[in-house]
Amino acid sequence: MKRTHLPLNALRVFDAAARHLSFTRAADELAVTPAAVGQQIRALEDVLGVVLFRRTSKGLELTDEAVTGLDPLREGFLRFEESVQAIQAGQSSSNYAIAVPREFYAQWLAARIAGFAAQNPEARFQLDANGDADFTEANLDVAVRHAEGPGDLEGVQLAPGMEVTVAAPGGAQSWIAWPGQDAPEGESVSLQVGHAGQALASALAGMGRTALPLQLAEEALGDGRLEAIGPPRECRRAYWLVAPRPQWRQKKVRALVAYLAGDGTA
Repeated sequence: MKRTHLPLNALRVFDAAARHLSFTRAADELAVTPAAVGQQIRALEDVLGVVLFRRTSKGLELTDEAVTGLDPLREGFLRFEESVQAIQAGQSSSNYAIAVPREFYAQWLAARIAGFAAQNPEARFQLDANGDADFTEANLDVAVRHAEGPGDLEGVQLAPGMEVTVAAPGGAQSWIAWPGQDAPEGESVSLQVGHAGQALASALAGMGRTALPLQLAEEALGDGRLEAIGPPRECRRAYWLVAPRPQWRQKKVRALVAYLAGDGTA
């Protein structure tokens, strides 16, 4: 059903004028001029095709048509206020819906989420493994993406853009390619995988060499399961925490961003 366009501002002026039975006092309440109130009332009368006020020797009076519509109008405004309060309540809730690649969650984010949860015991988390998930369809608060920047979204870089070429000790030396990490010129590709997590698992299994974001490889390099082939190097892509501006402005999101973008003690 097609919705009728509602002149909400004029209806708000009508409500104020009806309560005060005075354009002047309504203007004071709304911080406008009495002339502006009169213009809104006349415009509303034109839209509705009825007269809302009449002037008498006693002052301003409501017409029968105006009286008939006033209670439903005020009930509608009350419902609007309840709707706004319900929407704003989501900003102060403690439920977080986060899209994050599995491998980055396992190697970097999980420990920091645990630290945030320790400081905010009321927090609850719902994770989506698809970092590229649509915010509206998945009802997300924030997402972690491996990208050159936040794009059209608000964002903060979580970790430096660094990568390192790795292989398991004694493993195959052919190349494991994944989207965004093609084989260097002249290299033989032994395996093509779908994402960085599969490349990491394949390298750990000794199936070849690959270039990984440093954050994904650090633990395995530290305990000797992987060896670095050359030093880490800067790259254009990094892990970004992103969200559309409305989500980014939420109090709960700002708290999480401050913690994750800080030193883990925010």
